[in-house]
Parts: sequence; C-alpha cells; structure tokens
Amino acid sequence: MPTDEIRDTSEITLPGIAASPGIAHGQVFLHVQNDLELPAHDIDPAQRGEETARFERALIATRLQVQRTKAEVEKNLGADEARIFDAHLLVLEDQALISETLRELETSGHNIERCFHRVAQRYIAAFETIEDEYLRERAGDIRDVAQRLLQNLLGQAAQSLGELAKGRVVVAGDITPSEAAGLDRSEALAIVTDTGSKTSHAVIVARSMRVPAVVGARDLTKRVRNGDWVLVDGYEGKVILHPAEQTLFRYGKIRLEKKNIELRLLEASRQPAVTLDGVTVALRANIEQAGETKLVQEFHGDGVGLFRTEFLFLSAPRVPSEDEQYAAYRAAAETLAPAPVVIRTLDLGGDKPMPGGAHLFARESNPFLGHRAIRFCLDQPAIFKDQLRAILRASAHGKVRLMYPMISGREELARANAVLAECRAELTAKGVAFDATMPVGTMIEIPSAALTADLLAQDCEFFSVGTNDLIQYLLAIDRVNDRIAHLYEPTHPAVIRTLRHIVTEAHRFGRKVSVCGEMAGDPVYAALLLGLGVDELSMTPPLLPAVKFAVRAMTLADARQLAEDTLKLTSAKESQSLCENFYRARVKVE
Repeated sequence: MPTDEIRDTSEITLPGIAASPGIAHGQVFLHVQNDLELPAHDIDPAQRGEETARFERALIATRLQVQRTKAEVEKNLGADEARIFDAHLLVLEDQALISETLRELETSGHNIERCFHRVAQRYIAAFETIEDEYLRERAGDIRDVAQRLLQNLLGQAAQSLGELAKGRVVVAGDITPSEAAGLDRSEALAIVTDTGSKTSHAVIVARSMRVPAVVGARDLTKRVRNGDWVLVDGYEGKVILHPAEQTLFRYGKIRLEKKNIELRLLEASRQPAVTLDGVTVALRANIEQAGETKLVQEFHGDGVGLFRTEFLFLSAPRVPSEDEQYAAYRAAAETLAPAPVVIRTLDLGGDKPMPGGAHLFARESNPFLGHRAIRFCLDQPAIFKDQLRAILRASAHGKVRLMYPMISGREELARANAVLAECRAELTAKGVAFDATMPVGTMIEIPSAALTADLLAQDCEFFSVGTNDLIQYLLAIDRVNDRIAHLYEPTHPAVIRTLRHIVTEAHRFGRKVSVCGEMAGDPVYAALLLGLGVDELSMTPPLLPAVKFAVRAMTLADARQLAEDTLKLTSAKESQSLCENFYRARVKVE
C-alpha cells in the first residue's frame, strides 16, 4: 500500500486494455479484496455428518443469493446479461465439484471450508491454463461462486461495492461478476483493474451498463490512493493519473468526437455492407450461445459465421445430451433464419477439459498441440455423433452450416465426413427431418491445412480461416505469453502469403472463404482481407458497425491493390503501416 510520504502528483499515463468504451473523470475508490481467513482444523469422524450438512446449507444459501442477483440483473440490464449467472448456478450444481469436496472431507478429515477451498482452487487452476481467452476467464466465475459459498460457511456477509463506490472510479485487482452486478451507472463512474480481459463476465456487465472500463492496468492498485483524481479512457485502454488541465480539456473534445463517431457507426450498421464500387460483403457474427443471436440482430449481422459450441459443454456439470444441444442449435437457426448459422463442432481438448468429462482427458505436456478438437471427437465417436445428429436436426429449422475445427489434412476430414454420413443414415432410418444439402466446411488454422487447401477443398464446401491459431502456429508465437506477444503479427509476410494461397486454392474449386479470427473484427485489416479475396468476415457482434463502416468507405478495386502492394513488402511493420494509412485515408468519421 502507498505510504504517507510526499507523493509526486504529476500526470502519469498507464497503458491497459480497452474493455468497455467511454471516458470518465473522477476520484478513485480503491477496492482491495482481502483473502478470507479460513479456519484449518481436523474434524472428529462423528462430526463429519454435521460438516456435510453445513456444506449443503451453504450451497442452498449461495444458490438463493445467485438467483436474487440474476433476477436483479435481468430487471436492470436484461435477460442476456442475467444469463451470466446461469454459469454460477451450474457451478453450484456441479456434482463432480460437490463429490470431490465430500471425498476430501472423508480422506483428509479437515473442516469443510478447507476442503471446499482446496477443490475449488484445483478447478480454478485448470481453467486458468486454458489458451482460449473467453474460456480462461471462466476461472473468475468459479472464484466468485467459491467466495460466496465460503462467506456463507463462515457466516460473513458480502459488502455491496455499489454502496461503497458511489460517484467514484473503482480501481481493483479484479472485480467479480457479482461485484460488477452490484454497481450501476449512477454509482461507479468507471472500472479499472490490474488484471482481467475483455471477455470477463465483469467486463460484460460493465459494457451492458455503459460503464467505461480498462483492464490489465498492471499494479495500478499499488500506485493510487483513495481520492486520487484519474481519467479513464475506455476507448484506447489508458488510465491517466493526476490529469493536467490541458489533458482534461483535450479529453472533453475527444468525448464529443467519440459520441459523434458512435452515432455514425450505428447509422452505418443499419446500411448494407456494400463497397463504393458496388460489391456486397457478407459480415457475420461469432457467438458462444444461442441467446447471443439478439446481439447479431441488434448490430445487423448477416447471420452467424462461427457458433462456438464449447460453451454448452463447459457450462454444464456433465456432457450435454443430443436433445439439449439440438434445442440450442435450433433456437439460433430459427431466430436468424433465413440468414445462415455456421456451427463449429466441439473444440475441446487437453487444454480445455469439460466439467463432468475430466476422465476423458489425460494430462499433456503440450495440450495446445495435443488431443483436442477434431482429434478428440474422432476418438470419442459417441460424443461426436450426438453433436452431429443435433446439428443435422437443427438444420431442418433454418440455414445451418456445419464446420470442423483443427483439421490437419484430407484424411482427417474424410474420417469426420464418414461419421457425419453415419449420422445422416441413422436419422433417415428413423424418419427424422434434416437438410440433406447442409453445407459442410472446415476451419483452416493449422499450417498443414493451409498448405493442402487444394486437397481439402475437394472434400468440403467452404473454408473458415481461424487467424488467431493460424498466425500463432505459423510464427511459433504463444499469443498469451506476455514476453513474446509483441511478435504476434497479423501482417507478417508469411501470414499474408498463406492467406492468399488459401483463398486462391479455395476459389479454384469454387469454395468460399470466411475469416472468423480477430483479424476479421479489426477494421484496419478489412481492406487487406477483402483485397486478398476473402468472401466473408465474421466477428464479435459489437465490432460489426466499425467494420461495416470501413467496407462502405472503400472500393474493392483499391482493396485489391492494397493486397498486391503488401505482398511485395518484406516486413510486418511495413505492411501494418500500409493498412493503417489505407484505413485512415478513407475512414473519416469525425
């Protein structure tokens, strides 16, 4: 904590990650979460029944608290935001977690608080190792629920952050979804955290409340005191301590400009994505669950280019049944029909074990290159066929497309298609309706798939390029490793040449190419991707307006020239600069 010596109050700008747009200026409320002091003692075997009963009472009390929080969020923010707390309820109903806690009680003989804490920490640690940012953030949900349950076991009441933070900028190491739900726009001016990511549930709540937020502002809690004045830039991901008068004046102008930009982008989102020379571009959305189709409609997306089905598996205490999956896929297809919904089959594996299915995964020294995605599905045909049948059945209710993840070559694709053929035959024999012409595609995210695009194109009907993994594998860069993340370069010549090769081979066989990675959601790269011949872009729904605005401000002819120019360059920095200059010259929204 800061000491009482005379402090330097000159202006300091600290970088972070832009998580929720907006600008706020106010005094700091420093929210320091103290770890619970857990008792540690042995339990007499005769008293273990009472420990189990205390645990069950705490589970019930915690469920009621979460249900009340969910109802309050639904009332104030809406049903979609309230679904965040469905994941919390599922944690409390996870029979594996409950059983492991009771087993820990029997084997260790320790008090139930200590047993539950030990088991919960194992779950949290497992999720924190997951590569996917969205899924990794689910560790925060488990931590939040565990904190609530431990407070109930200890008889402690949780403080309301909303009451403490009125009219202040909340600065914390991290903020749980429950704490975020206790805030509203009239209480907290902004949220800044030392850690976290743009996909945390706390950030999702903040965005829903239109509260500016910056995450990943490392060690900020150690540099500020309660009452310090700060300016939070949720657009650029900056926190300015002790802002000078000229900075406040400049940001007053920026706030007005950003408001004008947002209005222009919102207006553009209602218009068709057509270039200045009359070429229509399909802009679709990436979603995690069926309920997010509301966002697709709100931001006028042309359907779904990537439905990540992992959420169904990771948010359930057991492997979801065929009928449960069918209900989710059908809901998305019906809501968005006649727009397409591309459903990707399960992309879980050694780095993303699912609750209730941990026994299916073995520890691996390098899980990111291990037993995951299509490899796991082909080794678990029962799970794979349940999902394929669910997707086929949903295809009778909308324009569904199926896509396989992490395909490495033609033989693997053929094996997956053979299982799909079995599922089609089984449904036909039972008289179950499905779209017999449902298109089947594959992700291109492994270099071997990119190099054999001509072979894969003969056995599927479309490609979707996962640029996140493709770039990572091409450049041998772990993008979540802070020490080398700066080497993750979307405009590296190897990346641009590989994308051109994929598109060329796909088009040679009449196959369309979509990009569904982070590159697709960055308007700076829109012209490059379209110029390389990419047919469709798919991104997180809120990013659609900015990309659509960029599309409407360019000609495809100019985009093609940009692509040709970048292909002649020899460095990522040169290509990046070319793309940025192209964007700035055309996209003027001030």
